[in-house]
Amino acid sequence: MGSAFRVVRSAHTTPEAERAAILAAPGFGRYFTDHMASAVWTPDAGWHERRVGALEPFSLHPSTAVLHYAQEIFEGLKAYRHADGSVWLFRPERNARRFARSAERMGLPRLPEADFLASIEALVRADEPWVPAPTGEESLYIRPFMFAAEAFLGVRPAERVVYCVIACPAQPYFSSGAGGVTLWVSTTYTRAAKGGTGAAKCGGNYGASLAAQTEAERHGCDQVLYLDGTDEEGHVEESGAMNLFLITSRGELVTPALGTILEGVTRDTVLALAPEFGLTPVERPVTFRELRASVTDGTVTEVFAAGTAAVLTPVTGIKGEGYAFTIGSSEPGKQTAALRERVLGIQYGRVEDTYGWLRRVLGP
Repeated sequence: MGSAFRVVRSAHTTPEAERAAILAAPGFGRYFTDHMASAVWTPDAGWHERRVGALEPFSLHPSTAVLHYAQEIFEGLKAYRHADGSVWLFRPERNARRFARSAERMGLPRLPEADFLASIEALVRADEPWVPAPTGEESLYIRPFMFAAEAFLGVRPAERVVYCVIACPAQPYFSSGAGGVTLWVSTTYTRAAKGGTGAAKCGGNYGASLAAQTEAERHGCDQVLYLDGTDEEGHVEESGAMNLFLITSRGELVTPALGTILEGVTRDTVLALAPEFGLTPVERPVTFRELRASVTDGTVTEVFAAGTAAVLTPVTGIKGEGYAFTIGSSEPGKQTAALRERVLGIQYGRVEDTYGWLRRVLGP
């Protein structure tokens, strides 16, 4: 099976002056590059029609399976420009493997890791001028996705599947940056259950989270803190689209165990870096009652969320029905800030990558 993505350059690329204006203030997910990568799967031909071409709309029949049965998955990763002008990806192999696991859970065909990596690299090369030269934390956000493209009504795995990669220049996901966010503990909504799709990165998980996010915003919070039940006796799971971490006075870095939550790439990165900062990584269940009591008595000194889009985001406060409490002094913690700087330092080439996490796409 080949993994070469033939490039057919768009005849209508964004003018340089317009692109420069976008890159000066891209926001997040608002503007897209000139090209997209794509491939098609059918049972008889497997993966074929690999190409990079102009960014363009899909034409879908009203009965297209994804519109009715949500058979879809996606990933999120970034390309970073270093000071010497080179462009790098950060641990894309882990995204490729998670993409394959998500596909299996959602009854979609497995995309070979070589195809996943080749499609992303081909798109980044085609749209290299869109990779920002960072003045802060700008990057090129990359969104690979796969969906059931067969036109039919019937509950079965689709026999025509489309894979695509698009990209957008991006600033930090939260406007507060490293300043911290407040979480709302939802006792109305849960995000996943044992045996469900919580460990898969599929659109349905995020669609189901929108009502909970609206609830959080209505209470003046930035994100949701999900429990595995609808009362405060439940276990802590995730913060919106991010994994959650607790730093304790005993020098532990605690994060909820996998099973019903997403196996985040940034999550794994932070766990690997923890010993460098004198922290012992611990993956175990954490009840909300334990979290609240440990913050109150000072056992938990810092809380942060981690994800590709948000990097490491300090959690400075938690609210729920009839209560609110702050984390530490309600300011971002020193160890959270140090971990955040280390992750960003590796990604942007400011510190040595001793783990072999970076993958060069362009440049010296």
